[in-house]
Amino acid sequence: MTTLLLTFLALAAIIVAAGVALARCGDRIAELSGLGRSLVGLVLLASATSLPEFTVAWNSVRIGAIDLTMGDVLGSSLINLLILAILDLSSRQRGKMLSNMAAAHALSAAAGILLTSIVLLFLLLDVQWTLWRMGPGTIAVVVAYLFTLRLVYFDQQFAMQLHPTEKPQSGRWWPYALGFMAAASVVLVAGPRLAHTADQLAELTGLGRTFFGTVFVAGITSLPEAVATIEALRLGARDMAVGNVFGSNAFNMIIPAVGDLASGQPILALASDVHLITATAVILVTTIAILGLLYRAEKRYWLVEPDAALMIVLILGSLALVYYHR
Repeated sequence: MTTLLLTFLALAAIIVAAGVALARCGDRIAELSGLGRSLVGLVLLASATSLPEFTVAWNSVRIGAIDLTMGDVLGSSLINLLILAILDLSSRQRGKMLSNMAAAHALSAAAGILLTSIVLLFLLLDVQWTLWRMGPGTIAVVVAYLFTLRLVYFDQQFAMQLHPTEKPQSGRWWPYALGFMAAASVVLVAGPRLAHTADQLAELTGLGRTFFGTVFVAGITSLPEAVATIEALRLGARDMAVGNVFGSNAFNMIIPAVGDLASGQPILALASDVHLITATAVILVTTIAILGLLYRAEKRYWLVEPDAALMIVLILGSLALVYYHR
């Protein structure tokens, strides 16, 4: 038990360090390439920090732990929203954490709602057939993800033309790209080992894979998102931080396709019905986040941001429901 805990802490520290490197390199790539912090956060940083979920999905399904995979995917989305809400709640800077590109962020958040809704629908339908080793639900999610990614990309390019606030700096960006890939490789290697250690701890504690995957494994694999988001905010890259959260949540929804490819079965049809609670909570909390994005009033009650506080309450409540129904 002690050895497992020490291994867990060591791997967590490695992932934290890699998350800091991802954020710093991503920020420099955004500045030097002219891609913009929003786009870098939405695509590049979001995909890199979601690498642990990918590797966990592949390895978990291979050993038959489908509920660990689904708990990790949906739980990570909830944890990411919790991170955003806590940072927004704790922010004491003038104005909200979100910039005048809030409409673009709302679009990427809405894309996450669309993809999560498809996952929720096929969790309910229990469709058993596959095509190219993938179930109809994961195929629909991948197609929808590609469509929404194209939509968000063109929308943010248009927004940057209207508000050209970021101009490319002089300098070479490719050394930072190499550093970004190196940090992403560390996450790719350390992430599944950390999840495997957590799975062993789950067996020792007697908690089910559904609850443990939704809370503990999701929390572990969300460490890169948490650290990258905090570091991006520290660097003043608010758009990259928010884009990372919403982009990661959208990216998470295509991860079950990796599980389908690993097992050759539609994991959405085989997963526990308890995941319906988590999927519904992700949709509900993201909707509240969109309302907070689009509502421009800067009003706090007793130093509390109402929408962020409501998000935290709903997330914790949904995790309690998952524990009760595990």
